[in-house]
Amino acid sequence: MSSSDNAISPDAGLRGRLVAARTWLARFPFSIVQLALRLGVGMAFFNSGLLKYNSFDYATQLFEEAYKVPFLAPAVAARMAMVNELTCSILLLLGLATRLATLPLLAMILVIQIVYPATWSDHVLWGSILIFLLTRGPGPFSMDYLIERYFRKHR
Repeated sequence: MSSSDNAISPDAGLRGRLVAARTWLARFPFSIVQLALRLGVGMAFFNSGLLKYNSFDYATQLFEEAYKVPFLAPAVAARMAMVNELTCSILLLLGLATRLATLPLLAMILVIQIVYPATWSDHVLWGSILIFLLTRGPGPFSMDYLIERYFRKHR
């Protein structure tokens, strides 16, 4: 055996271990990822909506001073945001009308990004998750899946 054969074998061993690790990770259930994304973004928006509900005067003040949404009175904008966040987040948490529920939240993120760009990294994260759910769906741990399955059986 030459010295070049010995030099290749550690690389092949490392490469083999990396391929095996990647193969093992690829077996992780995609449905768990979909559930985690839905729950994570749903809870973020639900907590934000709940904060606006519990401290509506403070929320209105934020819309007066920091957010400054054009064409809307601060109290109207705060109420719209609160209702949007609470309603759509509950739908996401349940996995009910998931793809539809992502659209108002994506629109809201876009408006927030325009009027309050300071937290752009959060907007990119939430928007990416919502786009993922919009394009890939809520997964099998959702009401949408159960409803779709029911209608497939009863055609």
